[in-house]
Amino acid sequence: MPAIVIAAAVAAIFFLGYRYYGKYLAEQVYVLDDRRLTPAHTMMDGVDFVPTNKHVLFGHHFTSVAGAAPIVGPAIGIFWGWGPALAWVVLGTVFAAGVHDFGAIVVSMRNRAQNIGTLTRTVINERSRVLFLLIIFFLVTLVNAVFAVVIGNLFVANPAAVIPIFVEIPIAIYIGQYVYKRKTSALVPSLLGVAMLYLLILVGQRFPITQVAELSAQLGFQPRTLWVVIMFAYAFIASRLPVWVLLQPRDYINSHQLFIALGVIFLGVAVGFDRMVAPVLNTNIPEGSPNFFPFLFVTIACGAISGFHSLVSSGTTSKQIDKETDAKYVGYAGSIGEGSLAVGAILAAGAGIAIVGLDWNERYATFGSASGGAVGNFVNGVAGFASNLGVPPDLGRVFAAVVVVSFAATTMDTGVRLLRYIIAELGSLVPEKAGPVGGAVRKVGSNATLATAAAVIVPFALAVAPARGESTAGFAFGDLWRIFGTTNQLTAGLALAVIATYVARQGRNPMAQLVPLAFLLVMTTWALFLQVGDLFRAGDWLLGPLSSLILVLALWLIFEAAVSIRAALAASKAGRPLGGGEGGAGAGTGSSSTMPEWGGGTSA
Repeated sequence: MPAIVIAAAVAAIFFLGYRYYGKYLAEQVYVLDDRRLTPAHTMMDGVDFVPTNKHVLFGHHFTSVAGAAPIVGPAIGIFWGWGPALAWVVLGTVFAAGVHDFGAIVVSMRNRAQNIGTLTRTVINERSRVLFLLIIFFLVTLVNAVFAVVIGNLFVANPAAVIPIFVEIPIAIYIGQYVYKRKTSALVPSLLGVAMLYLLILVGQRFPITQVAELSAQLGFQPRTLWVVIMFAYAFIASRLPVWVLLQPRDYINSHQLFIALGVIFLGVAVGFDRMVAPVLNTNIPEGSPNFFPFLFVTIACGAISGFHSLVSSGTTSKQIDKETDAKYVGYAGSIGEGSLAVGAILAAGAGIAIVGLDWNERYATFGSASGGAVGNFVNGVAGFASNLGVPPDLGRVFAAVVVVSFAATTMDTGVRLLRYIIAELGSLVPEKAGPVGGAVRKVGSNATLATAAAVIVPFALAVAPARGESTAGFAFGDLWRIFGTTNQLTAGLALAVIATYVARQGRNPMAQLVPLAFLLVMTTWALFLQVGDLFRAGDWLLGPLSSLILVLALWLIFEAAVSIRAALAASKAGRPLGGGEGGAGAGTGSSSTMPEWGGGTSA
């Protein structure tokens, strides 16, 4: 089938989803009201709580949730055929991810921008708060570990991408200062930033940074390991800066990259009229490969639905929403943006790689080769589509690598910031008389620098740990990716449980949340049971117990959520909604912020 036919059909479905289902959610389920002040106004501090133009915030939200996962997951998931992968991405985006991301923003926004873990205390009960915070801790740790290794691998394979990525940082800081001081729109400066970024690709090609290999050899490291060290050092610094200094301007620059990358993919598909070389349904699955059910639905997480999104939605995005009605655009349209990127990854891995002479059957001969080559398949596929537009394949590969690293680095920055919040909250829950260990935990949680250090050290240790039987390979595309996927999807299901409980307690119909919730919890608990057995049979005494602990926590929290949802539905049916945070952020009207337009309190 011509890839352009698939792209056009998906675009139409996404448009209808936003136009009609998004409107239904906004008006009938979440009932957005601009008369209610958001936490960005009532709690504004100029650091985390900043009223933000919805287009700028869309850029932050999208690039924070996108990372490498909506590229890697679909590029692996096509192993079972492009038909199942595409169906899950499209249906998951419209009926699960949009509901989840949009809902997490709204529920957090209505409850003083609390994160989704803390919200379980308000919406469900106190026990569930601790359980969810622990699951979130494991998830964000896995996210940061996986993405650090993805970036390290890309820098080793594409040294020409190093200069553009690192020079983007001072460019973004300058743009942030310029917009902040002049109280001006960020659009033109950020577009100039994108232009400079792509000009720097030519510089990177002329001066690829290969010296890291020599330095790492002298230090006794692999080059990838040294890049992981560098990226965690960057994330430590970046996560401590006010959001308007680096995070917002860089994310706005990177949001333009979304549209440019999608433009290259879909325009290249249209011009080349390339056909899918991947099968609709792969019938040549080698014996011993993971089963289609349930592993497709945890392999493709971001791009269909992802629990990490609820952490971003409730952790940073809800603190920057200027008006309640902006939540639909940022949350639901952000999900569609990520779904579009996932579709682009499917087209790149399913059609684009053939343009540069790669054989799909060889690249996807086994699940191991599919997972290990996922990022490379996307990069080569984008280079193929770019070549349809007259761009040399080598330049196209660097461009694609810059896109992936930009998104993954943004997710690391946001992930470390979120992990700091979670560590601080877990520390505050430890009793004062809990002994030396408890006292140390409280001390780490109460000190921003120590909490950030812990948020960096723990995922770093996991990122550099060796894989079973491969002393230098690391986990990223093996067992670590699988446990990340299952934990991520369990978190999405649990977040939907919180959102469904909130909606029911307001006397509204929670079926939009309950249907994807039931599907996700069945698929992910099934996958996690199978995974725990595989890990213990293989003698993995690190990830086996970790998976078991996550499974126990998840089952316990599912039980708590089920009891709460049942009570909320019973109360709603009886005509006595239970309440639960509606208007918690403050209601009424007030003066707009005096911050700049990242910042500006107005929507364009």
